[in-house]
Amino acid sequence: MAARRAMAGLASNPAAPADVLLRLLATDGGDDGIAQRLAWRTSLPDSVAEAMLRHPDRKVRLLLAQSAAAAPELRARLLDGPASDAIAVAIGPTPYRTQVPPLPDAAYERLLNHERGMVRHETVESAGVPVHVLVPLARHEDPLFRLAACRRVWGELTDGVRAALLDDTDPAVRTAASMQVMHEDEERTAELVETLTDGWRLGDVLERGRLGRPLAERLVADGAWLARLARNPTLPPDLAAGLAGHEDPAVRLAVSARPELSEEERAAVDWQVGPEDRLDTLGWVWDAREDPDVLRRCARSAHTWLRRSAAVCRELPEDCVEPLAGDADFAVRLLLAERHPLAPPELLLDLYLNGSHRAVGMLTARPRFPAAGLAARFADAPDPRARALSLRDPGTTPALVERLSRDPEPRVREAAALDRRLPVARVVELLEDPEVGVAAACNRVLPVAEMRALLERAGVPDGRPGVSDLGERA
Repeated sequence: MAARRAMAGLASNPAAPADVLLRLLATDGGDDGIAQRLAWRTSLPDSVAEAMLRHPDRKVRLLLAQSAAAAPELRARLLDGPASDAIAVAIGPTPYRTQVPPLPDAAYERLLNHERGMVRHETVESAGVPVHVLVPLARHEDPLFRLAACRRVWGELTDGVRAALLDDTDPAVRTAASMQVMHEDEERTAELVETLTDGWRLGDVLERGRLGRPLAERLVADGAWLARLARNPTLPPDLAAGLAGHEDPAVRLAVSARPELSEEERAAVDWQVGPEDRLDTLGWVWDAREDPDVLRRCARSAHTWLRRSAAVCRELPEDCVEPLAGDADFAVRLLLAERHPLAPPELLLDLYLNGSHRAVGMLTARPRFPAAGLAARFADAPDPRARALSLRDPGTTPALVERLSRDPEPRVREAAALDRRLPVARVVELLEDPEVGVAAACNRVLPVAEMRALLERAGVPDGRPGVSDLGERA
């Protein structure tokens, strides 16, 4: 049973040869997550990708369509199979904060002309579609395509094409085009306010559209959406000042964060930001992220919202990094750690060990997360998360890695099981550990002979399956 459980880790082992991966794929019953692990690999042997492409189980083929490691040309070949696979090809891989190479242009042509409307829709909305495919859609007869061009490549369109979209026969396209220019066009903003009925887009217009004074006065008098309205930099300052004492704390907070206010004027407004309050980045700060003077002013502000907004900007001047790294507000420190390339290593370490937010677990992937010296600091720490960090230290000895592989905490043993400095004999022993066997099977120092032996113990049939063994696609 332990061997059967551990073998799934081989699918993630970067040193596993194609014959091992193919044996795993041939025995995947859907519950082991083997196909998913194969799809998530950073590299996928061509023969394995080919087997997934021709696999009889649609779930396996869809996982291939989502694989960032699979060649775009191979993912495109899924379009030659059942029509139901096309939706997965259209969506494509969606790796976190990274991009994958696009499909061949011929594949996009097929997807954009697919018989199913959902496939066409997912294609134009997919993050992987290149600009040169989307730009011509601004003149397409299908309003769905023109709508996508408005939303996604407005900045790449010519003035003539933009003018045509602003006067489009389809009201949804006209609205999408108008929302692209509303920040500089009072008339378009007024039209949107009159015609929009759904709340989320109307809120965006009130917050970012250019407001003429008559419209602004009417909106303030109406008393609706005041918090969004108060965040609009084009709301006349005197109208915004009149909302500073509003009974709604969200309105007062929005007023206090306006760009034209001095620090004294902000302090005069009764605003509050709690440590758990989620706040979007202030639009006027984001728009000025290339201006170091604006970012310095925000980073040095007593207003929490301004400091959080500055911390999000990678362009934040270096002289502002250390002050924000020691900010009293946890969200400021976390945003800086997540976004700024010069976030101090000790900040990353402190947040990882002491922060409760789920995002802190990802800080170890930041380039400046510390490594050297961690073994001396944490090898005997009472916190298992800290002990596991010892394994990040390039100076950690194989003896310490082996010691940590016997730690009472599974998370520490798991980290040790993945470490390439762990003696091979101990890696093999850990394959039988029901809590960390999968991690041990992922370790690239595991000899190929041991990989095959593990498959034998798990009852996986020997021999490399041919494509014909996988049957016809369903």
